[in-house]
Amino acid sequence: MICALPENYTAVQRTKSDMEKDAKIYVAGHRGLVGSAIWDGLKKKGYTNLIGRTSKELDLLDDGAVNRFFEDHHPDYVFLAAAYVGGIMANNKYRADFIFRNLNIQNNVIGKSFLYGVKKLLFLGSTCIYPRDSEQPIKESSLLTRPLEYTNEPYAIAKIAGLKMCESFNLQYGTNYIAVMPTNLYGPNDNFDLERSHVLPAMVRKIHLAKCLSDNDFTSIRRDLNKRPVEGVDGNANVEAVRAVLSKYRITSSGVTLWGTGRPLREFLWSEEMADACIYIMENVNFDDLKGSSEEIRNCHINIGTGKDLSIKDLAYLIAKTMDYKGTLSFDATKPDGTMRKLTDVSKLHALGWHHKIEIEEGVERIYNWYIGDMQK
Repeated sequence: MICALPENYTAVQRTKSDMEKDAKIYVAGHRGLVGSAIWDGLKKKGYTNLIGRTSKELDLLDDGAVNRFFEDHHPDYVFLAAAYVGGIMANNKYRADFIFRNLNIQNNVIGKSFLYGVKKLLFLGSTCIYPRDSEQPIKESSLLTRPLEYTNEPYAIAKIAGLKMCESFNLQYGTNYIAVMPTNLYGPNDNFDLERSHVLPAMVRKIHLAKCLSDNDFTSIRRDLNKRPVEGVDGNANVEAVRAVLSKYRITSSGVTLWGTGRPLREFLWSEEMADACIYIMENVNFDDLKGSSEEIRNCHINIGTGKDLSIKDLAYLIAKTMDYKGTLSFDATKPDGTMRKLTDVSKLHALGWHHKIEIEEGVERIYNWYIGDMQK
């Protein structure tokens, strides 16, 4: 345990340099939305010594297992993209899971990175760390200035703890751990679970299923449910069972009902661009570049986003248009909206030399095509 280190403990000597192409790079969460994009991005850039483990192969909640992994492999660089994530419904329902699991994952991976001399670590947080009523666009300096959004407060607190852990290790021990706060992400290998997914993939799947119902296309519905069963209902279920479970999620042949008023504004970034930004930062940015000269060093994390947003309602209609869906889109105002606006200030990121390229219209078309293609596999 970190707190049990003796006073005379000397950590492994660390150097601050660009990543070598043959360096050992551990991507924690390499099968997830962000981790898989980082993994693929590293391979495309010529990195040859990547290390990844599935959750079955390495339980990041198990301190002993994580210690053995670091002892065996001694990675030079770490991308901490592993996390327990979900949308507004899951965050509000599984509050203990979101804070407990994420704190443990972070403690284990960051702690062992320190003990085993990792040269550089990138920790991925979330813009939900910022107060509910932050001034827009949200600057990194807004952290801890006002109360958090209630529905995802446990997850946000866990991510704030991870950010502060990186910052504190850097200040006390001279490590080179950088925390980045991505906006809402979407892309290949996203989570399309109807209960636990984030807003954009959830709407893509709901509207797609509503379109299939309106077209009486049960072949596509069965293909969808075989890939991703809903509450145990897969493509082999009878028509009545399929309609019943989809109706539970407000998906019918006449239309689909989405959570909230549709008024909240959200910013979205294509996951492969997020990965590109992460790799760029690991290759080009060090903690010393971020800390400034103030006596009190804080808010050294980096927002990653587009600096552009749109309403949830406009996003829903954009998805429907992309699919050529002509059914009804409704919004249930009795369900929570969450924070009304979360637009990131990306001026720090731009000053460091990185800008996004994929706009939301192109991204929605990409994710829908990926989703359809994934069901064919």
